[in-house]
Amino acid sequence: MAFSLVKGRFAAGAAVAAALVAAGCQSGDGSSALELGEGQAKQQEQVRESELRAFCPPVSLRQGTSFFTTYERGGDKDAARVVYQASIADVTRSCTYNNNVIGVTVAVAGRVVPGPKGKSGSITMPIRIVVVQDGQVIKSELYKHPVTIGDTIGATQFVFTDTSIALPMPASKKTVIYAGYDEGPYNTP
Repeated sequence: MAFSLVKGRFAAGAAVAAALVAAGCQSGDGSSALELGEGQAKQQEQVRESELRAFCPPVSLRQGTSFFTTYERGGDKDAARVVYQASIADVTRSCTYNNNVIGVTVAVAGRVVPGPKGKSGSITMPIRIVVVQDGQVIKSELYKHPVTIGDTIGATQFVFTDTSIALPMPASKKTVIYAGYDEGPYNTP
């Protein structure tokens, strides 16, 4: 009796594992050599082993830079006079490797929520990207990213992308990229 119970649990576990393996085999972008045809599949870009092993610096948010609040003139820190609040939900990066240069693309995903004094129209998000290598700032750029607020009822999502980072290969493993809001002053690095 005990053996048949164990055998039944094993069979159930094997069935669950098989289902997970099958689901994993179906993940991806949906394109395969069968769907594209053999000629088109060969034209897709191949990832080289050196690219898989290559260093791509991490990107993260510095503490205190993931939220940004704008108040009506003279209403600083008054919740009833908030024009909008913005937050960064996620940051990521991707790297390309060409001619001994690592090209880094940084993406910042965020959203803007109008406050009691909010209105539709265009606003500017002050997003700073900083590259630190071996403890030294090698790039610090403040971008004024426009976001159009369609209505004052819900949140407006946005994605900011910086494609201007180029690092020599091999890059120091002590390279890190920071992204976040910067309220200013804007003439500082």
